[in-house]
Amino acid sequence: MTEVRPTAAASASLWERDEEVAAVARAVDTLCADRSSSGSLLVFRGEAGLGKTALLAEIRRLAEARGCTVWSARGGETLRSVPFNVVRQLLQPALVSMMPEEAREYLGDWYDIAGPALGIAEPSERPADPQGVCDGLVAAVRRLARRDWPLVLLVDDAHWADQETLRWLAAFADRLDDLSVLVVVARRPGDVRGVNAELLEQIAAAGRPAGTLSALTPDAVAGLTRATLGAHADAPFCREVWAVTGGNPYETVELLAKVQDSELEPAEASAGELRALNRSARGGGLVARLEELGIDATRCAWAAAILGDGITVDLVAKLATMGLDDAARCADLLKAARILTAPDPASGRAGEGALEFVHPLIATAVYNSIPDALRRAWHGVAAQVVTDSGLGAAAASRHLLQVHPDDDQELVEQLREAAREHLAVGAPDAARRCLERALLEPPLPEVHARVLFELGCASLLTAPARTIGHLQTALAMPGLEGAERVDAVFRLSQALLHNDQLEEAVRTVEAEAARHPDGPARLRLQAVQYMWEGIHAGESATPGRSERLAGLARTCTGRDNSERALLILRGFDAMTRGESAEEVVELCDRALVNGRLAPGLGWTDTEWGVELLMMLGSSYAYADRLDRAESLFAEALRAYTVAGWSGGHLALANAFLGLAYRRQGRLRDAESILRESLRLAERVGRGLPLYWSATCGLVDTLLARGHIDEAWSVAEQYGFHPPYPSTIVLPDPQSVRGRLLLAVGRTKEGVDELQAAEKAAASRGHHNPVMVPWAVDLARALATEEPSRAAQLASEARRRAERFGTDTAIGEALRCAAALETGQRAVRLAEQAVAYLESSPCQYEHAAARVEYGIAARSVTELRRGLDLARACGADGLAARAQQELDTGHGLT
Repeated sequence: MTEVRPTAAASASLWERDEEVAAVARAVDTLCADRSSSGSLLVFRGEAGLGKTALLAEIRRLAEARGCTVWSARGGETLRSVPFNVVRQLLQPALVSMMPEEAREYLGDWYDIAGPALGIAEPSERPADPQGVCDGLVAAVRRLARRDWPLVLLVDDAHWADQETLRWLAAFADRLDDLSVLVVVARRPGDVRGVNAELLEQIAAAGRPAGTLSALTPDAVAGLTRATLGAHADAPFCREVWAVTGGNPYETVELLAKVQDSELEPAEASAGELRALNRSARGGGLVARLEELGIDATRCAWAAAILGDGITVDLVAKLATMGLDDAARCADLLKAARILTAPDPASGRAGEGALEFVHPLIATAVYNSIPDALRRAWHGVAAQVVTDSGLGAAAASRHLLQVHPDDDQELVEQLREAAREHLAVGAPDAARRCLERALLEPPLPEVHARVLFELGCASLLTAPARTIGHLQTALAMPGLEGAERVDAVFRLSQALLHNDQLEEAVRTVEAEAARHPDGPARLRLQAVQYMWEGIHAGESATPGRSERLAGLARTCTGRDNSERALLILRGFDAMTRGESAEEVVELCDRALVNGRLAPGLGWTDTEWGVELLMMLGSSYAYADRLDRAESLFAEALRAYTVAGWSGGHLALANAFLGLAYRRQGRLRDAESILRESLRLAERVGRGLPLYWSATCGLVDTLLARGHIDEAWSVAEQYGFHPPYPSTIVLPDPQSVRGRLLLAVGRTKEGVDELQAAEKAAASRGHHNPVMVPWAVDLARALATEEPSRAAQLASEARRRAERFGTDTAIGEALRCAAALETGQRAVRLAEQAVAYLESSPCQYEHAAARVEYGIAARSVTELRRGLDLARACGADGLAARAQQELDTGHGLT
């Protein structure tokens, strides 16, 4: 315990902080010792006034003394609505030191993604993906950290940081293992709710809790009192200082300053006056003290509180409508009264005429003291000041949000423009706040529906349930007509889909299509209806749907994107139903323009959505045109990476490229990319179709590799079991789950799962034996107990395979038939399977057929060929089986 320390009163907040300072010193020593060491994160918690800011200042001093680069930033109570505010502050030293060309070269591909959020690059016309921007910021800081090692990042008042910064900090903290940087975060406990609270907990979980700051003990307060007022301060007086302030360092320093100002004798006889002095240093007492400085000084303090950050004498003068000299005089008064101060030069926020509040508690008290009507009016003036300075609508929006609703249509337009700017840099929540505020104005009737539509689009990715209400209200109002209305209906159906209301999505577009005459709008809506019906995994297919879709597609030549969409949908439907693969490919090819996606139908175009192109690629994948499937999905991966879309879109692109690799027999590549897909999907959220695609694809690939225990572990860890999602997942989860159960020896459960897959496929009309391969696995499982049923299943699988007509489908059916036979018939069937699969692009299935044929024919040559193929594919289990047969050697020729 520290009783007396020979330090100035200004460092009072460091009294009794030896343990915290020592922990930081150890972390700094570790950072500086080895450039290859892992990074670390320290989180300090403490109530207001307990010295978090002073502790961070001491950390800066320690770090800079060791030769570290230190960047710092601070959250602000009135600035939480400003996206990327804190991370921009943090990176200012690095950004200011770079020329634009240098920043572009240094940040590389991330420049166009993270640059707009940091204010160093112009945003694109298309809304940015929030997850992509977050990843871009993580990458940018990691690159800068390597350049400026040893680097210490300080974040003060993190409980007031904006959501976008907290999301970045949570992601950055999770990746410190391979980056030598020290991050120190200070925050109040509690004081935050919702998403920000969750993010703060994620940040804390990624580091180690460095401690919760406590109030000073009576001995420490006594030492501080005597260091400030003199050694003659008696014990009863010192005890009363502690009792009045509760040991709060900030309040203690302020109270002792008041004692000095009042020339009060630090003796027991004067102790009774301390409570009155303490009241004047906080809350209402602070406001009364402010008023004593005069109306001009009060107005200056109010103006500073409205501005919140970037406070300068010049801006205060403009907002308080007074001359510059008068504002400077008032600023000096406020400094003398310990209300305002000049920023610490080390913070990077100092400049000519720069000001900040001495403590956040003072800023809060001053802001809350402004009469409500005046506060709202001044926020309006502040918005105009920001706009006139050329910073744009987004920068002014935090003030616009506070203005009292007054039927101001110019304000509505400013907020709409601010929302567009926020979306362009990847801050949809900030855009949502602007549009929700615009609705309170309210907009004119002819604009109201458009604002609701924009709000629905802004919240689609982050709050699909809320989006549904906005768009349904917008569509019920006048104002949305023509193509704009069709777009709104499509967005609404997307929101319903994301909210697991697929049937309602279908009904919505169907009803809207009925309102339109024949033409492009109706055709687009019909295509969307068929698209949602096509991915529905419900108990039964819509009666007559395939026939109606086939009829529409027959009239399509691919002259516009609606017709191309219908061709894709018809191709996908024919593929799932197991119709001629040749016709499937022909339909899909007609939807392309010179072999490529048509303009407006690309992966990052939003008019149709990603589902349509996933259907196109899947149709190629299961129709044995794996070259085209791989090309499409690789193009998706490139497009999303370049655009910075690293959320659900990138997860899906990885999952479907993994599907293409799995179908080709590139099992190692498939496993790698599917693991990346699952990592991305985890960030988006469990239970979504994209999450199922990643998990199911990975389990299927691990089974093909022969890694059965690992496949089971993945299934258990990621919840790969019923109930299944309401949308189609590829590969078919029930078939994969059934095969997994058989592989781990849970035969009865595996048979039940495959029979459930059989029933589900029949109800949906899905008769493609490659896409839904339950039949061949079930036939093998029943071979001993129910041989006649197994033979019937194998025969039906072969019939359907021949109808579909691909080498893979027929070869797999023959493999199954061979497994049910013995003797020369088994050999002949296995040989036929090899003949088909040798021409197939699916090399794993070819390898399996070679090994099985080698075993049936007792052929060393075939086993060796199968072994080589299995090793090339990464099918370790299959290779081990072939090697074992070769090593045993009984009867081989």
